[in-house]
Amino acid sequence: SMRLLQGDCLELMKEIEDQSVDCVVVDPPYRLNKSTGSMTSTSKSEKWQGLIKAGDKRAGIMNDTLFSEWLPLVYNTMKSQSHIYIFVNDKNLADLMNEMNKAGFGIHNVLVWKKNNATPNRWYMKNGEFIVFGRKGKAKPINNLGSKSIIEINNIRNKIHPTQKPIELLQMLITNSTDRGDVVFDCFMGSGSTGIACLNTNRRFIGMELDEHYFEVASKRIKQWRNNECK
Repeated sequence: SMRLLQGDCLELMKEIEDQSVDCVVVDPPYRLNKSTGSMTSTSKSEKWQGLIKAGDKRAGIMNDTLFSEWLPLVYNTMKSQSHIYIFVNDKNLADLMNEMNKAGFGIHNVLVWKKNNATPNRWYMKNGEFIVFGRKGKAKPINNLGSKSIIEINNIRNKIHPTQKPIELLQMLITNSTDRGDVVFDCFMGSGSTGIACLNTNRRFIGMELDEHYFEVASKRIKQWRNNECK
């Protein structure tokens, strides 16, 4: 089953039953501190800078929710002994891990997605992205014990969302931490790639998106994928 909800996840999560989610996979927005140029969870989103430069008005209504606001709510939706995966950049990594600890999560590992593309940078080109792998409650192992912490999967060339992730990558995370029929939750679903990964692996999905445009994109994309129009 697919449950797609448009609006502010801080409000929408009140509709999700406590301890009903088997796994969370989320790529949250983070914001840029204009005074220092550093990345924090209390400033504008780096990942949306490309949209702003391109003059996309939607960048002005991006969801700039703080880690401290949504993590405790996500924690409540999750079952005990369930996993969470959060995509994050280097400058927000420490802040995210700190807020995860405050919310009650344990942290298993920090995975690296080696995406095999990069742009020139004075302090080494960034060809990877971090994924914090955490848990609620007691530890449970992943399903594929041969999985490595550095995951090599090529990035998407022609994106329909600025932070779109490869479905193959999302499927790996989902299948490692859930079984068929389990519920996967993404409160910042963007173009709906996590939902498609759930369709491909026979998982149930709950997705939330603030931006009306991308909610429509995600809804249409998931519907088409379900009807095998995108395969």
